Amino acid sequence: MKRIIPLLAVAALAVPALAAELTGKVTLKGTPPPEVEITPLKNDANCGKLVTQTPKTIHYVVGPNGELANTVVIVKGVPDAKSTGASATPAVIDQKACLYVPHILAVQTGQKILVKNSDPVLHNVNTTRPNAVEGNPQQNLAQLAGAPDLTFSFPKPEAFLRFKCDVHPWMFAYVYVVDHPYFAVTGTDGTFKIPNLPPGKYTVEAHHRKGGSVTREVEITQAGGTVEFSIEAK
Repeated sequence: MKRIIPLLAVAALAVPALAAELTGKVTLKGTPPPEVEITPLKNDANCGKLVTQTPKTIHYVVGPNGELANTVVIVKGVPDAKSTGASATPAVIDQKACLYVPHILAVQTGQKILVKNSDPVLHNVNTTRPNAVEGNPQQNLAQLAGAPDLTFSFPKPEAFLRFKCDVHPWMFAYVYVVDHPYFAVTGTDGTFKIPNLPPGKYTVEAHHRKGGSVTREVEITQAGGTVEFSIEAK
């Protein structure tokens, strides 16, 4: 006698595991070094006109209860994870008041980065490599005021690839290049969300450019998962 499997059961077998969301928060332990005024910007004949107060460095962006922004959180070990950067929405870096905005950005390999110049001055965008042997090829392009956006993309994963302006040497931004879409950058409240994860056990890394890296193990169910990190000020 043949066994008959109900149609609904067959349909259920064909449906993949539901994707879940990982949420969490990163906080800073300890007191970070004081930020420093960027006096060359204020004293610059052109850039100084674009600000009313002297900006400060933003190595640590910390909330009233230690909430740590600009931390890159990455999930490791997702089955069949691969970059979807070629079809992803382009990321954007702007040059405003002679500073890069945002200061920290994370993208996928192959994902476009559009660099805008909202300033009435000349900038140049120089992607310098922390690892000259294994890093992505260096690019160095000038961008006049009102010029079209510059487009960058990077084929290799790389931690905190540096964007700098040689015209204004205080200008820096850092791009973390990941070879899959399972990452996020914490906001000013220290929180992050990483969607579309299949349930399972994963290693999750939190990387702060100044505070270093912390690793946690987490299990994500169909209801989701949560993880918290504490990074020490250095």
